[in-house]
Amino acid sequence: MSEISDTVSLLQALIRCPSVTPSDEGAQQILKTRLQKCGFEIFDLPFGDGANHTENFFARYGKQGPHFCFAGHTDVVPAGVAPWISDPFSAEIRDGRVFGRGACDMKGGIAAFIVAVECFLSQNQNFTGSISFLITGDEEGSGINGTPKVLKWMQEHQQIPDFCIVGEPSSAKILGDIIKNGRRGSLNSVIEIHGTQGHVAYPHLADNPVHRLLAILQALIEKPLDNGNAWFQPSSVQITSVDVGNETSNLIPAIAKARLNIRFNALHTGDELKKWIESQCQKFASDYKINSVISGEAFITEEGPEIEALRKAINQITGVKARLDTGGGTSDARFISRYCPVAEFGPVGQTMHKTNESIPISELEQLTQIYLEFLKNYF
Repeated sequence: MSEISDTVSLLQALIRCPSVTPSDEGAQQILKTRLQKCGFEIFDLPFGDGANHTENFFARYGKQGPHFCFAGHTDVVPAGVAPWISDPFSAEIRDGRVFGRGACDMKGGIAAFIVAVECFLSQNQNFTGSISFLITGDEEGSGINGTPKVLKWMQEHQQIPDFCIVGEPSSAKILGDIIKNGRRGSLNSVIEIHGTQGHVAYPHLADNPVHRLLAILQALIEKPLDNGNAWFQPSSVQITSVDVGNETSNLIPAIAKARLNIRFNALHTGDELKKWIESQCQKFASDYKINSVISGEAFITEEGPEIEALRKAINQITGVKARLDTGGGTSDARFISRYCPVAEFGPVGQTMHKTNESIPISELEQLTQIYLEFLKNYF
């Protein structure tokens, strides 16, 4: 039978695999070996070629419902250029914390839910439901060869769960203070306006694309997109760059570009916002290009028995009353939300992606207990 303290040693083993996205370096094999010992069926799902090759896997215990899934990623961001107190992949324990790249985001969460499931199954020999894991190596990278393709495979093979928890570091100040039950969508756009180059002293012989671009940008930001709602703050249009590349003071340029990001709530879709940007460009320019990429759509998982089971588990272990929140950036939950209800819950995220990333051992142990209690409440 696995013990809660196993979480620390499992986390250390995972950190010691320098799985900088999209490399794996043996991290997923560690997980698959443990899950196979518990009776999980493993489905290896690598995608991509060459430098884009990504290791992923799906694992399932049981054939019947209800079917619950834990989701997470074993890839990490680079250690960075700032010096660490200890090797970022040595998993050193110091002052009651485990240090290393991925300790917080999100190998700590993975270690906790693996050990929690081991404990749950050892304590429930007659368990008849299903537990699964969706593990990707492409969350910190492009996301192309990870969770989206695994989910498509899961759908094709009738493996979509009834509910999913992503073990991202959702907690803000103390473990359990926040459950992410939704996320804003994200749209990145590049607007390129074409004009006619000329001398600034003879503007009637030119067509200044900068003026047209500024008019477009002003139209995009002059009014709020919305006022938000009960779950989301107002959507936000942020201009991130205006570029001309003109080093001459007396030259009207031929091209002007701008970049912008829209973090939008569930009152909008990415396609609707793309059309809106197009309409604003049409008002002020006839010769333009727009390149828009939707990183993810906004989604919300309404309160229900699954969220309540998680809230109850958090309160049982920590005494904290978790609040639901939709702030922050994007995660793989944006893909999972298209297939089943999903929530994000994991460690405190204050050190994620930072130099000397770490997680307290006490937090790891509590997180494991929370996941274990959730399983008891859920099933």
